[in-house]
Amino acid sequence: MKLTTLNSSNNEIAILVGIIRNNQSESEVYTFLEELAFLTETAGANPIKKFIQRVDHAHARTFVGTGKLNEIREFIVNNDVSLVIFDDELSPTQLRNIEQELKCKILDRTNLILDIFAQRAQTAYAKTQVELAQYEYFLPRLAGLWTHLERQRGGIGMRGPGETEIETDRRVIRDKISKLKEDLKKIDRQMATQRKNRIQLVRVALIGYTNVGKSTIMNMLSKSNVFAENKLFATLDTTVRKVVIGNLPFLLSDTVGFIRKLPHNLVESFKSTLDEVREADILLHIVDISHSNFEDQINVVNSTLKEINAIDIKSILVFNKIDAYSYSTDDFYEEPKPSKNMNLEELQNSWLAKVNSPCIFISATNKTNIEEFKSFLYEKVKEIHSKKYPYNSFLYEIT
Repeated sequence: MKLTTLNSSNNEIAILVGIIRNNQSESEVYTFLEELAFLTETAGANPIKKFIQRVDHAHARTFVGTGKLNEIREFIVNNDVSLVIFDDELSPTQLRNIEQELKCKILDRTNLILDIFAQRAQTAYAKTQVELAQYEYFLPRLAGLWTHLERQRGGIGMRGPGETEIETDRRVIRDKISKLKEDLKKIDRQMATQRKNRIQLVRVALIGYTNVGKSTIMNMLSKSNVFAENKLFATLDTTVRKVVIGNLPFLLSDTVGFIRKLPHNLVESFKSTLDEVREADILLHIVDISHSNFEDQINVVNSTLKEINAIDIKSILVFNKIDAYSYSTDDFYEEPKPSKNMNLEELQNSWLAKVNSPCIFISATNKTNIEEFKSFLYEKVKEIHSKKYPYNSFLYEIT
């Protein structure tokens, strides 16, 4: 099935909805909705308002309470809104009930991310991975989905599965899922063979939250032209390049970015892509230090590494975008935050450097501290190379 893309000249008007649970602060949820807004813009829609409700737990029937739902409905009618996006995965019942109440297209966070992946998928392999994740997401939601598509076709959340009436049959969908899984198994075996056939070189993988600058660093180190953009999930397919620092060669992989609440179906579908992470000798964990919640992003990446059984691989934090760094101290943190506009030397001597050793601070865009970064990486690669391939380790001395 062909994955279509949204016509960017006809952006949909969207509103965003989130809830504040007992263990969350209002500022934290607003930060989550800012990320959801970025996801929405990446998908091609225009988010114009955020709705938040403080509740003990999500309403079983409509996610938010009746009063908030009425408020949302009134805003939709008065502002020509065509799309409502929730910052959680909705159950099939919630999705159906909310759609009946609001009379417009409803997406949850998972569907939105799947849509972006469908839009970004370029190779046949990536398209197959995304299509599998979409079908597995849509299967339990078939009852409400197709009546919705009769009312309004196309747009965000409608890429990929769901364009023909025959696919409403669950048996057909399950058959498609089985076939896609078999297709992926074949490709997985081919990719595993390719990895085994690579020459004996240390493997380094770039990992990190989405949009932290991994592809920019890949281009800088490998002198290649990997697609890089200031949008979420610019990279889906893993790119592997041979890199030489001094006269020491190694393999560098640019991988798909992680994100909070990354759909489980996507993690499963992208298993082979993530094998590049699992089989790496060193993980360069890239962090956007200019992001206000970079510490939470670090935790999300570490949690995902645990999920894919890669948490024990040697990992080095690379704090990127120090040129855009701006941080103010928050009184409720136990540890003091770096003060605003710290320079490179101050960052290197800050508590952040001490508690995250080994780490390094750079700006890939402005080429700040890049030579030190290369020397730092050289030493780490050389250390592993001398252990794995001691017979030729003497050949590599930096010049």
